[in-house]
Amino acid sequence: MANPEKPLVTVVLPAFNEEAILETNVGVLLDYFDSLTDRYRWEVIVVNDGSGDSTGEIGERLADNHDDVSIIHHPVNFGLGQAFKTAFAASTGDYVVTLDVDLSYAPEHVERLLEVVETTPAKIVLASPYMKGGSIKNVPALRRILSIYANRFLSFFAQGHLSTLTCMVRAYDGKFVRQLDLRSTGMDIMPETVYKAMILRAKIVQIPADLDWGLQQKEPEQEGASRQSSMRIFRHILATILSGFIFRPFMFFVLPGLLLLALSAYVNIWMVLHILEEFGRGSDDLGLITGLSAAVAQAYEGYPHTFIVGLLSLMVAVQLISLGILSLQSKTYFEEIFHLGSSIKRGNIDRQ
Repeated sequence: MANPEKPLVTVVLPAFNEEAILETNVGVLLDYFDSLTDRYRWEVIVVNDGSGDSTGEIGERLADNHDDVSIIHHPVNFGLGQAFKTAFAASTGDYVVTLDVDLSYAPEHVERLLEVVETTPAKIVLASPYMKGGSIKNVPALRRILSIYANRFLSFFAQGHLSTLTCMVRAYDGKFVRQLDLRSTGMDIMPETVYKAMILRAKIVQIPADLDWGLQQKEPEQEGASRQSSMRIFRHILATILSGFIFRPFMFFVLPGLLLLALSAYVNIWMVLHILEEFGRGSDDLGLITGLSAAVAQAYEGYPHTFIVGLLSLMVAVQLISLGILSLQSKTYFEEIFHLGSSIKRGNIDRQ
């Protein structure tokens, strides 16, 4: 019987068309885990996410040869988020660590993540190459720029201290992540887990990490080959914007609304000045109402664009600000319902 005093760690490896590196890299990880068996017990879950190559067969061979390795097959490529959700549901570890099978983060990050999740009240520990002490190496310039600014964008909207919300390399409290209700099936599961952990007031910690694509293990015939980014740029940008909207939808409406309101105020001041100018030129015999109406007509005839831009921008600004208030209200309702639903789910699981 396994020593119950040693915490069980579930290591999750999503794999899609990774036949070239899967066996080698899992071997590297298992050798590393052997050096930590005095502190932890291990189970490795490989999720073959509908690969079209030999990833599934290699995973089966690894599972046959190693008692602590198992493989789950998706019939089609459901996406990274679904791979994680499948693995989380199948995991039994006290802690769950998610890794990229390419080992662009060295295996030593696992021990550092576990030390923090064990010794602090943190429910999620993120490996961040963007914080002080972290580093990024051998990553294509476009991918690096997009990743850095995507995380800065999300950090702003998340109103937190986190330098990364998209990193895949993380450690979770096992019980917490298995009870977390996640819906994303793609890469947006990474910020979703952070957002929902924030709703539940869970502690999230980050540690400096070293992201190095040069660490990727290669087959002999691949030596010298450079890794190609598989990131779909426009999809990634849209997913980042959507994630930012989920964190703070209020800002997506209110910020442009306030800008339009400022433009509207500037234009409408000129509109009023034109009306007053025309009113001053009017005949003294005209009454106030008639004179003012005539002044408006004359001002509109002379400066129609001022009237159109001023009034339309004011109307759109009011609508955007109103939508912002409604989105804030909806977000508050969602967070309350999610918190309540999570409490009920947690209570039901604890009673089972």
